[in-house]
Amino acid sequence: MATWHDTPPAVPRATARGWLRVAVRAPLLAGLTFGGLALLLALRLPERAIWGLHRPVTPWITQGVCRGALAILGVRLGIEGRPMRGRGALVANHAGWLDIFTLNACDRIYFISKAEVARWPGIGWLARATGTLFITRDPRAARRQQDLLETRLRAGHRLLFFPEGTSTDGRRVLPFKTTLFAAFFLDGLAQETAIQPVSVSYRAPAGQDPRFLGWWGDMAFGPHLLKLMASGGRSEARVTFHPEIPVAQSGGRKALAATAEAAVRGPVDRATGHGPH
Repeated sequence: MATWHDTPPAVPRATARGWLRVAVRAPLLAGLTFGGLALLLALRLPERAIWGLHRPVTPWITQGVCRGALAILGVRLGIEGRPMRGRGALVANHAGWLDIFTLNACDRIYFISKAEVARWPGIGWLARATGTLFITRDPRAARRQQDLLETRLRAGHRLLFFPEGTSTDGRRVLPFKTTLFAAFFLDGLAQETAIQPVSVSYRAPAGQDPRFLGWWGDMAFGPHLLKLMASGGRSEARVTFHPEIPVAQSGGRKALAATAEAAVRGPVDRATGHGPH
């Protein structure tokens, strides 16, 4: 899978105050994340026994943990529009690992991710525990993955995927790939589902590079997380939920992807100064 590359911003020099912030924030973030995970796993067992794939309790834990994590990291969350409530999926632009906290903080959703993520240390474990649907690029697995997708949708899960196929610096929207959109046109799903475009834009702390929050290419996770924890300024994440697009009325997967991309691109371009205000 292609990865977007650009020269990353310089890492700010560590200061005594920065390390103090890390010393305070790191245990708070770890305690919240792994404490929430322990509670989620404990409740998932009786939840599965009573409701099966339906999860009326544990997604609230994920949402609460992610809201708390943003607060610890000093990221203020702003939301425009409303998440969909019908059957279908959300699609968003991708600026890195922080999107997971940002989007989960907005709604109780489940991500669709490439299978490699399941093997990533730490992140893969959390992704599996919170119900991420992993897919492969093997054509031989297409039928099984379609069945999994349909099962999750019929269980009422709101799925979310990143059609760009990679993350960027958060200052742009790459062309949407149409591959995953095709799944919604199979086996009658088109008549029952909709796609909701979602725009995610970030504002860096005052005085920092505008790409401060982006995570892409070969950037290491650990140093990036430390940089955010050491920051003394306030960041902002703004999420815009656009009107849903009924799949049956979209004109096919390519038209659906293009319509969703145009909707997502608008607020991101305006937030980064690339489009009309």
